[in-house]
Amino acid sequence: MPKKLPGNFSDILPPLIKVAIITALLNNFFHDICETMTIHDYYQQTTREIEVSVLAEFLEDHSDPDHHQFVWAYHVRIENKGHETVQLLTRHWKIMDGVGGQQEVLGDGVIGEQPVLTPGQVFEYSSGTPLATPSGIMSGSYGMETGDGEAFDVKIPMFSLDSPHQSIAVN
Repeated sequence: MPKKLPGNFSDILPPLIKVAIITALLNNFFHDICETMTIHDYYQQTTREIEVSVLAEFLEDHSDPDHHQFVWAYHVRIENKGHETVQLLTRHWKIMDGVGGQQEVLGDGVIGEQPVLTPGQVFEYSSGTPLATPSGIMSGSYGMETGDGEAFDVKIPMFSLDSPHQSIAVN
């Protein structure tokens, strides 16, 4: 029987630290992949001329399916296609595992930064997430603010966390 997702943040801290180290190493790898990919390889969404693209990768070497531990890295690219400078202030992630368990992650900025994006500028980062199931989905939003102090949310596209360990059943 699969383990339930931990209810206490400290229960998942060791896997998150592991993911942080892994994703730091993968950052250059994802950057090279993203430069050669077509739009069909990503999940993308644009809100108020801020385009968010996400690429997720299952990390087989850092997962332990026998113990219901599955780990993904994801790379996010945020491009300001508008005409005004904006700052990313907050993040809100919704993570759902393969059996409907949900987690929410709220916080300031991303990877310890609150980047300012001038028109045409791109910000990229990599992070990761562990799940107790072999598949899941993520979505969310970034809280942004214009130079004039106007706050608005930018949607992060819903994307799937797939692994070769998920069962596929046809009804």
